[in-house]
Amino acid sequence: MGLLDGRKALIFGVANDHSIGWGIARALRAHGATVGFSSVESLIEKRVKPLAARLDSDFVEPCDVQDDAQIERVFQLWRQRHGQLDILVHALAFARREDLEGAFLDTSREGFALALDVSAYSLVALARHARPIMAPGASILTLSYYGSEKVVANYNVMGVAKAALEASVRYLAADLGPRGVRVNAISAGPVRTLAASGIAGFKDLYGRFRDISPLRRNITLDDVGGAAVYLVSDLGGAVTGEVLHVDAGFNILGVSAEGADARP
Repeated sequence: MGLLDGRKALIFGVANDHSIGWGIARALRAHGATVGFSSVESLIEKRVKPLAARLDSDFVEPCDVQDDAQIERVFQLWRQRHGQLDILVHALAFARREDLEGAFLDTSREGFALALDVSAYSLVALARHARPIMAPGASILTLSYYGSEKVVANYNVMGVAKAALEASVRYLAADLGPRGVRVNAISAGPVRTLAASGIAGFKDLYGRFRDISPLRRNITLDDVGGAAVYLVSDLGGAVTGEVLHVDAGFNILGVSAEGADARP
């Protein structure tokens, strides 16, 4: 028996088979969950539907998370086809490319508002529309990054958005906890995703991460998927409002001993 047998999961934000959301979807399905997908309309036919078919999923719906009417439509369709929702995964983030390079000081008002809306407020909007169909024991999961806590070169406005996202996790956990719904985040180390490719200097960051992190390795989609299964299953039944770092220990470092190898 799987840890998630009988559970129903809806995942927002899968773009392709390199997406962290896809790694989570695979892990949830492997442990018995029924999974569905929602993504931006331009990705549905060529990218998302073929992936959904690999997991025996027949629910793939477009959604612009800046539009409450579209969000409401997706959850209404889910309720019609699947009834309740046990797991909601928010794997969404966006900022303009020009705001992910250079100085944070130069972030435009419009760019700031866009990044906060898509990357942070969308979690609040999805949670609000999902609430009526989430039963006690249900779980909401989102994705963050260390740039929310410390300055990471070129992460800029996305770091601020992720900080807002993590704060939203705590407030939503407090709001939904009395209903038995848990809300958590995973702060993953750098993963080669479509979103990451838009960050100036990411290739260099990714390469150096393996030499600096305590475990001396990069992060895989399976690493994040396994942590997600823990958080949304009964194994994490008493965990809510938390940000779980899945980053080979990178977040514990102050001054790194780059190149050092303490292995016997």
